[in-house]
Amino acid sequence: MQDIKCVIVGDGAVGKTCLLISYTTNDFPKDYIPTVFNNYNATVMVDNKQINLAGQEDYDRLRPLSYPQTQVFLVCFSLISEDSYSNVTEKWVPEISHHAPGVPIILVGTKADLRNDTKHKCMQNEMGEKLKKDIGAVKYIECSALTQDNLKDVFDSAGSNCGTKQKEKQSMQCVVNIIFFKKFQLSF
Repeated sequence: MQDIKCVIVGDGAVGKTCLLISYTTNDFPKDYIPTVFNNYNATVMVDNKQINLAGQEDYDRLRPLSYPQTQVFLVCFSLISEDSYSNVTEKWVPEISHHAPGVPIILVGTKADLRNDTKHKCMQNEMGEKLKKDIGAVKYIECSALTQDNLKDVFDSAGSNCGTKQKEKQSMQCVVNIIFFKKFQLSF
């Protein structure tokens, strides 16, 4: 068995954490809890000086520190968010290309279960396929963490597209390490 390093990126609230939790526990999380590299702002006083704990601008600088030795990226956007779709080309792919050139990208359209919900206007599959070509992704997959449709395919694809030799692919497992930053309050 070989471990691979798979990094998942995308705008906040596109479903990255739900994707991971649903896949690893077979359960859909009930509440939205922002996790890795989302906005957490706090100001604390240390020795009578104000210290601003990492906000979004700091996370933008810290996030690429997780990129070295990445073998495959999952770049996620929500099928009901045009902004998250645009940010694939405006933010995520340029950042990956700069810090980890040549690493395979799998484009993931999340919240596919909302396609049949009349309250939401969902992007069509063709838009994802076009974006896949535009960014040079190795694959485009639409999935739902809620219904688990195509969820296994996302992680199977990560394992099979991480640039390893064919022989190694037969015994590969995708291991995803999740780091949660917890919001806390400091008082002195």
